[in-house]
Amino acid sequence: MAVYTDVSFEELERLLRQYDIGQPLSFKGIAEGIENSNFYLQTDRGAFILTLYERRVAAQDLPFFLGLMEHLAQRGVHCPLPVKTRDGQSLVELNRRKAAIVTFLTGIALRRPDAAHCAAAATTLAQLHRCGEAFALSRPNALGPRGWRPLAEAIHDADGIEEGLTALIHGALEELVAGWPCDLPSGVIHADYFPDNVLFVGDKVGGVIDFYFACNDAYVYDLAIMLNSWCFELDGSYNITKGQSVINAYRAARPLSEAEIAALPMLMRGAALRFLLTRTYDWLNPDPNALVRPKDPREYAKKLRFHNKVRHAREYGL
Repeated sequence: MAVYTDVSFEELERLLRQYDIGQPLSFKGIAEGIENSNFYLQTDRGAFILTLYERRVAAQDLPFFLGLMEHLAQRGVHCPLPVKTRDGQSLVELNRRKAAIVTFLTGIALRRPDAAHCAAAATTLAQLHRCGEAFALSRPNALGPRGWRPLAEAIHDADGIEEGLTALIHGALEELVAGWPCDLPSGVIHADYFPDNVLFVGDKVGGVIDFYFACNDAYVYDLAIMLNSWCFELDGSYNITKGQSVINAYRAARPLSEAEIAALPMLMRGAALRFLLTRTYDWLNPDPNALVRPKDPREYAKKLRFHNKVRHAREYGL
């Protein structure tokens, strides 16, 4: 989450006239993440998040994102619920941008989750996959293999960040695009299942947020994204105990096929490359109006180099 577009109190008051959620008591920007402008809103009837959609979020995708959150919430997945206007709309216009208000979830995003937290989050991920099976809308993964090459070609001077980064990116790109599996069990995935998008209340998952990369893709690719973001330590080493916790908990809720297990090493490399590409691009093309600094791509360069040496899913804790 972040703030790129400001909202004045007068603009907020005009916006809230369209809703039946009470009078504003507190309103402040949230300076985390990289994608949209987000604000915490407290009224005399509850807490909410106001989001203005920026950058990579296409207007035609918004019904998918908002509809998915509503679909999952109705099936027991704790996620933000879009708040509708008095005339039943989930989307509105604010400052020449599409905007929405969703319910605020209580909980804490853990910076260093332990193995038990990893297991709880993996169970919730499997639940999300199963509950999304009946969702009527679909959206291709814009940041899947088809989107990697244009993104890589738009990156200039990656070696200015780290020597050899250009060769690492293009070497992985050629191998992964050529060999990417396309017949794995698929459906709606979160596609950004990082620790900062999972809220905990004690040892239990209190909610999942930030569905603005959600799409249709292989379920095990979502698991690979989680393993990449939850199971590496600050020194870049892979924590196989956390990996075992994630994989075992996920498999207990949604079994993995032999094809999914065999594909996991390649999908781990693909997940690392996907975040390496977007982080590298954002690092070299920062938005001067953003309140946050882009995330360091070297973290995912190190992860990709680790994955390049892996040959079997056992090395991830299977």
